[in-house]
Amino acid sequence: MHKKIILIIGTADTKSDELLFMKNCIEQQDGIAKIMDVGVLGDPSFEPAYSKHDVAEAASTTNKEIIALGDEHKAMNKTAEGAAILTRKLFDASEIDGIIALGGTMGTDLALDAAASLPLGVPKYVVSTIAFSHLIPPERITPDLTMMLWSGGLYGLNTVCESVLSQACGGVLGAAKAYKRPQAQKPLIALSSLGKSALTYMVRLKPELEKRGYELIVFHTTGQGGRALEFLAGRKRFAAVLDFSLQEVVNDLYKSIVTSGSSRMETAGLNGVPQIIAPGSINIIDIPTWQKPIKKLRGRPLHVHNRLLSSVVLSKKEIKRAARNIAKKASMAKGKVAMILPEKGVLEWDRKGNELHDPETLDVFFKELQESIKPEVDLVTLACHINDQAFTDKVLDIFDDWVEKGIIEKGVQ
Repeated sequence: MHKKIILIIGTADTKSDELLFMKNCIEQQDGIAKIMDVGVLGDPSFEPAYSKHDVAEAASTTNKEIIALGDEHKAMNKTAEGAAILTRKLFDASEIDGIIALGGTMGTDLALDAAASLPLGVPKYVVSTIAFSHLIPPERITPDLTMMLWSGGLYGLNTVCESVLSQACGGVLGAAKAYKRPQAQKPLIALSSLGKSALTYMVRLKPELEKRGYELIVFHTTGQGGRALEFLAGRKRFAAVLDFSLQEVVNDLYKSIVTSGSSRMETAGLNGVPQIIAPGSINIIDIPTWQKPIKKLRGRPLHVHNRLLSSVVLSKKEIKRAARNIAKKASMAKGKVAMILPEKGVLEWDRKGNELHDPETLDVFFKELQESIKPEVDLVTLACHINDQAFTDKVLDIFDDWVEKGIIEKGVQ
């Protein structure tokens, strides 16, 4: 096995001590480290493997022209473009096995582009002073990104900073050594869901789809799960998408922090991927349990899931708007779309006798969606709950029909 090569990305004019410390950490662990300088104005105290001029050239410009933009935002955007292009070029040429980047808001912004340029599974580490911050929108985070908080990392090396950087360097090198390139032998099917206390259809669907020769990939729709689904759908990794948990769409509409971004439920359709959709969990807005609800949400029926996450029900006015939004997104699709409407409920917690039971508001949703959606979307109404066997049976009926018609790629037995 050849020594793993890690690309270190940072501004070498302002963070030379940190970058050289990281290089030394990786080399002491029998790895090879190459530094990419993404600085703009200054010159480093050492010669990086890839200079700021190499980065600018990758973006079809020069460092001098980047400086001439006269605006730090524009300059860093252009540098980020070059860094992403050069990073991917190096990976495609088998010259790197993983990347690690460090920075504050500037460096993190650039690092996210470099990470997004690489395929799923290639180790991507970002050590950042804004790790886990809501400053970072969901759309910018790749599904396999690892972030570490750069504690004590604003200016110069110190014992706390060295502890963080050494762990991160060990992590990315270890990941590069252990990395197994995804090689799907069967067509992939995406399925969105919450945990089994809320939605249970995956328990029955998984074995049935596997018997048909598919691999089922289930995404937990608590923000980043839905973002991962969108990311991979945008790269046409799926033979079909079964999108049955849509509360991330509602969360984004009503500005919950539990969001996958505004493009949730759009990417698969715009790429022509066949979709079977159901409005699972569309009657709730997710809120942090530890945060006092905003005034308009107080006093509503509440389900406390754990110390992190709680859910409140939508009002009739809010659910009508949600129905129109979901109908619009489904109607944008360029591929085949069917939408199943389970009239008896869309979440285990809204069954009769449970705390979120509200059939009148749910009925408002169904009526508004039926009036708003384009006729190209096949609507199927079922007198059952989304967690009932009848729902799963109908999903498989549609799925099998689409396979027979060639809409969905045939499974591999």
